[in-house]
Amino acid sequence: MTADSVRWGILATGGIAAAFTADLVDLPDAEVVAVASRTSGSAKAFAERFGIPRAYGDWESLARDEGVDVVYVATPHAAHREAAGLCLAAGRNVLCEKAFTLNVREAEELVALARERGSFLMEAMWMYCNPLVRRLKALVDDGAIGEVRSIQADFGLSGPFPPEHRLRDPQQGGGALLDLGVYPVSFAQLLLGEPSDITARAVLSDEGVDLQTGALLSWESGALASVHCSIVGGTPVAASVTGSHGRIDIPYGFFHPDRFVLHRTGRDPEEFGHDPAADPHNSLKHEAREVMRALRAGETESPLVPLDGTLAVMRTLDAIRDRIGVRYPGEHPDQADEPQLTPA
Repeated sequence: MTADSVRWGILATGGIAAAFTADLVDLPDAEVVAVASRTSGSAKAFAERFGIPRAYGDWESLARDEGVDVVYVATPHAAHREAAGLCLAAGRNVLCEKAFTLNVREAEELVALARERGSFLMEAMWMYCNPLVRRLKALVDDGAIGEVRSIQADFGLSGPFPPEHRLRDPQQGGGALLDLGVYPVSFAQLLLGEPSDITARAVLSDEGVDLQTGALLSWESGALASVHCSIVGGTPVAASVTGSHGRIDIPYGFFHPDRFVLHRTGRDPEEFGHDPAADPHNSLKHEAREVMRALRAGETESPLVPLDGTLAVMRTLDAIRDRIGVRYPGEHPDQADEPQLTPA
């Protein structure tokens, strides 16, 4: 890092990589210095689009680039273990998109590698870095609605997606759960920690991925969370947290909200809104700023997106997959079996 900027490398050139890079180049203390793709043509086109000085037609060259402080891994999640592992092994710090990996065993391997090397590693769960979501969590933690009794959250897209689309492709870790369901699950665990028990049902495609999944998570406190995801029906993409003394409702886009409403027993509703002067509510800049803050502080993980929390979410996703019968190519026979849950 220089005194003025953190130097970023971008691994992959798809839509989320473009969105993140567009926000990065707008930050005065971030410098995007390199991009890598599996093809040099894609890397060069991406570099020209964003004014990036170095473009690589392979991942290894980016991983070995000592002029890169941190690599943003934006491949489909089936490639996260390979791509992030390559960068960590070469000494790079890593911000890796969600779902973090295909399964918890891959996630544990990445976390162990990062801790062994003393490198920074964080899941790109931008929801956890959103100022309004952080405000919501602070209110819940401070007892604004009493003890949490239930959570409801959903994320569904109407589609339809053809069989060759990445969301339907088992080779790319397709299905609603890992792509969309990770948000409702992560939201529930942000507020309640890891569940003690899980039930789930799903509708599977001919390819063997989940078209829609519903899960009921429960905690020893008696709290319940109902989460749903779909790639065959558009849903409200909303969330609600009910406590013993009130409720918080988040309308459309709960994972990057522009407002939420706090209902407290015996009091008028209170609306909390996003500050538009601080960036658009759907900005990815918040997670980029958190990565750069942590790097400058010499931290190897973020307190907002701790690695143990990421592993806990992956255990839940594995348990849901075990119950709905989804296993991806290349997984060992026991890799998608029910993991041992660690109740909060």
